[in-house]
Amino acid sequence: MSTPDLTTPLPVTDLGNRAAPRKGRRLRAFVHNPTFVAGAIILGIVVLVALSADLLCPGDPQDMAGPPLLWPGSDAEFPLGTDSLGRNVLALLVHGSRASLLVGISAAAIGLAIGMVVGSVAGFFGGWVDTLLTRLIELFQTTPTFLLVVVIVAIREPSLQTIALAIGLASWPTVARLVRAQFRSLRESDFVVAARSLGYSRLRIIVQEILPNALPPVIVAASVMIANAILTEAGLSFLNMRDPNVVSWGGMIGDSRDQLRNAWFLTALPGAAIAATVLSLNLVGDGLNEILNPRSDP
Repeated sequence: MSTPDLTTPLPVTDLGNRAAPRKGRRLRAFVHNPTFVAGAIILGIVVLVALSADLLCPGDPQDMAGPPLLWPGSDAEFPLGTDSLGRNVLALLVHGSRASLLVGISAAAIGLAIGMVVGSVAGFFGGWVDTLLTRLIELFQTTPTFLLVVVIVAIREPSLQTIALAIGLASWPTVARLVRAQFRSLRESDFVVAARSLGYSRLRIIVQEILPNALPPVIVAASVMIANAILTEAGLSFLNMRDPNVVSWGGMIGDSRDQLRNAWFLTALPGAAIAATVLSLNLVGDGLNEILNPRSDP
């Protein structure tokens, strides 16, 4: 009986034939998931409005364009009315979507980058490295997130970059714990043992072997992080800790709090925009959780 040649690569034809139907099932799962589709449609509209803000409402949105405190529908030139300074509310909403989405995406990217690095190192190496990094994660988690963001923004100039950096630095522990748990469950898997036997470096095993298999729950968490970052930015803007040269939905709410009784629409409209965006992100996250869950894969 001849011994098989283990150095000969296995044919990839069967693997390709298996991968194609699986990709097709994944694509159908995205299309036929009503939660994901609803969230993606709403989020797509918000992103489209942000990208085409200069076309929809050209000019500086902070310019005084008409009489102050016009109610929605009272003037055809200002379909959503004007604020106390005579600025076009529609232009403020359209241009404010840019700042809110930019802060949300940037803060989530920073938090994901830090959390994935810390979590992957802690989960892969274990031992004293895991203990040390876990204590660091717990140290950050004992501090209230919003309070930490307020302190960082108060120390530096309250610009969009500072706000995004502060939110990202405060939100990474959740991702780190999630990635750490994934690495601890995958580091002794068969494909990792095979990679070690082939002489792969630790960095290659972490980046190319374990990390791609640990990404599905991280992708779901990313949508929640963007939503939380948008809400945090709105809270900071309400406290007047914002960039005065940039329009944002939270800043609109903060500027109109004195007119809450006689012009409540100035608060309701940006609040509804924030609620719709956060809802769409949560729907996308729930849909991704159902689609990417390995237990739901037939």
